[in-house]
Amino acid sequence: MSNPSGKDFKRNEAIGLDLGWLNHIHVNKAAAERRAASLANRRTVKKEYQAAWLVKAIELIDLTTLSGDDTPGRVERLCMKAMRPLRTDLVEALGLQERNLKTGAVCVYHEMIRHADKVLRGRLPIAAVSTGFPAGLTSMETKVREIELSVADGAQEIDIVITRQHVLTGNWQALYDEMLAYRQACGEAHVKAILATGDLVTLENVARASWVCMMAGADFIKTSTGKEGVNATIPVSLVMVRAIREYYERTGFQIGYKPAGGVSTAKAALQYMTVMKEELGNEWLEPHLFRIGASSLLTDIERQLEHYVTGNYSAVHRHAQP
Repeated sequence: MSNPSGKDFKRNEAIGLDLGWLNHIHVNKAAAERRAASLANRRTVKKEYQAAWLVKAIELIDLTTLSGDDTPGRVERLCMKAMRPLRTDLVEALGLQERNLKTGAVCVYHEMIRHADKVLRGRLPIAAVSTGFPAGLTSMETKVREIELSVADGAQEIDIVITRQHVLTGNWQALYDEMLAYRQACGEAHVKAILATGDLVTLENVARASWVCMMAGADFIKTSTGKEGVNATIPVSLVMVRAIREYYERTGFQIGYKPAGGVSTAKAALQYMTVMKEELGNEWLEPHLFRIGASSLLTDIERQLEHYVTGNYSAVHRHAQP
């Protein structure tokens, strides 16, 4: 992942499992939900400021296709859209000709990495889902080998799924060891840990799983696979980004955050950006520290920007789909 801030960026290191710290983690659910509602509903941006935020949101998207009917052609179209996410007329109207606007990355299954690379050729990161995505219930040997193969094929980022039973049974050592093995298998590729928060039952489980994955060297923590019954939510995001903030205060390592699953509207993207700005600051509103996993979000952002430019909403079919 590139670092547009220009500052020295220390990649997260495994610091060891601190069970004492985990035992002190408690989440006030009612307070978290009140704060989440405040962040989601109170803060708004309008007119040219909203347009600027939406352009920034494009740069934060992990443009994703993770369907059983994916084809090389679909993935290649996805990559072309990632490289040119807005129509030329909108780019010109918004004065973005010199910005070289692109999404943050593309996210695909292992089998599609080479097809993505044919189009991207290193100009944009390829993220591959791995470790038995989405359930994560294949053997450990298989999961580690899958990471190694994806890195060898050219993936610069690996989105792993944790074993949920480790969280649900409180087996934090097993979760730590698993995450550490994934981090080591990734080598120089950055690793995003998918917690599948909709399966974790409580916000305290979400907070503790976040901490364990960060202690084991995760570069990002991510909410969901997009395949659970409940995916990204603002309360869960609040808990996760506050864990990121505390981890940074304790260790000096900046961990990235990725909400995924159900983030399909420009309004939702702005809500998650507001959470990041209010809880972590502007520094976290950059692709090396914040991504939004989405497949249809870009279409709605493009429609909103067209409305800003022309005063009219266009039909969805007028916007290129992968």
